[in-house]
Amino acid sequence: MKVNVKKLSERAKLPAYTSEFAAGADLYALEETEIPAGETRFLHTGIAIELPLGTVGLIYARSGLASKQDLAPANKVGVIDCDYRGEVIVAMHNHGGKTRTVNAGDRIAQLVIAPYYTAEFAETEELSSTIRGVGGFGSTGK
Repeated sequence: MKVNVKKLSERAKLPAYTSEFAAGADLYALEETEIPAGETRFLHTGIAIELPLGTVGLIYARSGLASKQDLAPANKVGVIDCDYRGEVIVAMHNHGGKTRTVNAGDRIAQLVIAPYYTAEFAETEELSSTIRGVGGFGSTGK
């Protein structure tokens, strides 16, 4: 699948897959940013993206950054709609106890492109029954 990406800065890097079967393409920080403990900062990537119709860009944490540096997207999973043409910005939260520095060019998140469905929601008085029923929040496990 071809995805058009526009660099908004000469320093910007295009998203890149770092292994043959990677589902997520790395996104890169455009500039150095300090993120104090317990705070969130907007990290610019310097790119805009044109996702194919019927797809969504999902921005996930990079596991190493989250587990070793306590940095992960503030909204857990960012959503880029296929009609959005603005800059891709990652709201990064520092879950740790000390200030962290993200350097220009650092891999900050990963972008997964996936298809989606648009539903037609219909109000009803009854839903079909299942074995699980209304059980939630761990009700199927022990």
